[in-house]
Amino acid sequence: MTSLLPAPRRTRSDAARSDAAHRRPLVLLASLAGVAAAGTTLVVCLAGGVVGWFLTDAGAHGAPHDGLRVGALGWLTAHGSGVHVSGVHLTAVPLGLTLLAAAVVWRLGLRLGDSVSGHGPDADAIADGERDWTVASATGLFGLGYAAVAAVTHHLATTPATDPSLTRTLFWVVVLCGLVGGAAIAVGSGRAAIWTSFLPMSVRAAAAAAWRVLVWYAVVSAIALGVALVVDWDGAVNVMSQLHTSPGAATLLVGLCVLVAPNATVFSGSYLLGPGFAVGSHTVVTPTAVVLGPLPMFPLLAALPDDGTTPGWTVALLALPPLVAALAVFRTLRRYPTSRWDEAALRGVGAGLGCAVAFAVLAALSGGAVGPGRMVDVGSFVFQVLLHGIATLGLGGLLGGLLATWRHRRTLEDHRVSGSPRRSA
Repeated sequence: MTSLLPAPRRTRSDAARSDAAHRRPLVLLASLAGVAAAGTTLVVCLAGGVVGWFLTDAGAHGAPHDGLRVGALGWLTAHGSGVHVSGVHLTAVPLGLTLLAAAVVWRLGLRLGDSVSGHGPDADAIADGERDWTVASATGLFGLGYAAVAAVTHHLATTPATDPSLTRTLFWVVVLCGLVGGAAIAVGSGRAAIWTSFLPMSVRAAAAAAWRVLVWYAVVSAIALGVALVVDWDGAVNVMSQLHTSPGAATLLVGLCVLVAPNATVFSGSYLLGPGFAVGSHTVVTPTAVVLGPLPMFPLLAALPDDGTTPGWTVALLALPPLVAALAVFRTLRRYPTSRWDEAALRGVGAGLGCAVAFAVLAALSGGAVGPGRMVDVGSFVFQVLLHGIATLGLGGLLGGLLATWRHRRTLEDHRVSGSPRRSA
């Protein structure tokens, strides 16, 4: 009988407040979220610029506003603007800052999605085919707020000598907010769960496996980079000693190494795939051949192998990508089991292809001009990386998918045998 009683007044008010919290003005929330996402990383870069100015000769040269300008230019560079330094056009993107910006966009996008989840049609109406513009509208307004901060920052930080590109910055903002921000808003608002429910199970399984392969391969590439750096740690220390840097300048140099460590990780992954990468014009670094010329004094370059003929064991490193893909796909497809061999092959190959395309995109973003002369050509050989990734990661994904299905079929057979009645003697 108590179930027929009306709900307590407190429960009703809490539900009303919760519903109102998810129906706040979309235009205001999305715009402010975009401004906050851009402003958060911008403030971090500005603070880093001021700290760097102070660490350089204890701030004896220049003024604090010079540090702020450098921080703003670093923020723009992380968004693909490029910058001129002493007449040299630098186009490489510090992926460490870019990943930080993407992480902030993702977190605020999730919160924005939850805040606007009450807008638009409900789940039943969406399932019936009613159009829902909530995510698209929120993503567009989020991007406009972010772009406004980028435009103001460009206007205040640009000088004729530096000349960062506003067009490239806005393009990167659109990509960042559209892909990362839009996906986060869709997930936070619950729309992504509704939309993906209409996708075939094979597509969802392949996408989940591709993401795990990419994450695992990035970790393995980072480990390979770390091992190479530790093996030649004396070389990195020697570079620091030859530069005769002060403690403050050495701290800045180490910080710069951290910012470009994701770039170096992508180079390491390209090396493991086979095509390798270039550290200057007419250079190549692969498991089978290393051709290097004069290199700048940068500690992270100590991880490079020695010039000339490579040891025979480095060829064995080419087995790592398919092995990682096979293990990652096997682990993922255990959560998406299938007893059909063709279905397993489709999911495994799809995962490998998806990871290969994603890694090729990262390879394209990680390179660029980092200095004058030969150093205008630094980065992975993107097309070759894509081809090798399709072949090796696709093969590994195929093996992992087939192995997962074999394990699933064997489990089903064991259950069927154990559940059958025993024969009489």
